[in-house]
Amino acid sequence: MSERSGRPIVVIVDDHHLFRAGVRAELAAACDVVGEAASPAEAIAVIGAVSPDVVLLDVHLPDGGGLAVLEAFRGIAGAPAFLALSVSDAAEDVVPMVRAGARGYVTKTIDTPALLDAIVRVRQGEPYFSPRLAAFVLQAFSAPAEEQADDELDQLTPREREVLHHLARGYAYKRIAARLGISPRTVETHVGSVLRKLQLSSRHELSHWAASRGLVEHDDDAR
Repeated sequence: MSERSGRPIVVIVDDHHLFRAGVRAELAAACDVVGEAASPAEAIAVIGAVSPDVVLLDVHLPDGGGLAVLEAFRGIAGAPAFLALSVSDAAEDVVPMVRAGARGYVTKTIDTPALLDAIVRVRQGEPYFSPRLAAFVLQAFSAPAEEQADDELDQLTPREREVLHHLARGYAYKRIAARLGISPRTVETHVGSVLRKLQLSSRHELSHWAASRGLVEHDDDAR
């Protein structure tokens, strides 16, 4: 919590200028909005510079989305509370954001008093979700890890799953191509599709995702 005042110190991250301006105006009476950003790179720089209490974070940003911002601050002491603010209330958007560290998630249909309440609560360390989202967030996090992984893997085609398993073992694109009898360019296309469907932004994140769900099996030929 900021020591500069009793008002929450807020940064707004969204790639639509008019939306940022509207939110800033709505929050002006109760919050100090000290920065804005339109991309993950801008957000990371601004957050590092101004140390806000709360970051209102859009999900569908360019260049990695809101997940890229969350990953940049994962495990960082003194990181702000992230409140996802999105047009989407789909589970495939909500659950990955929460897993990556968002303390709350609300949709852009939220009214100003409710948004202010959400900001105050996540600033205090409490989770906050729009009522419609709370049930499936609870369901997602009460499910066994294997069941969570199965749900996400269901999004992938059989070929994409093959590529995922090989990539998670550390294989280079050329090696995966040789093992699957396809071209490296095709492997690259499949990798892009897997990252997009799993809401990840890099091979490193993908390997961590697979390992955390027990999908990386021992393979004596993986070197």
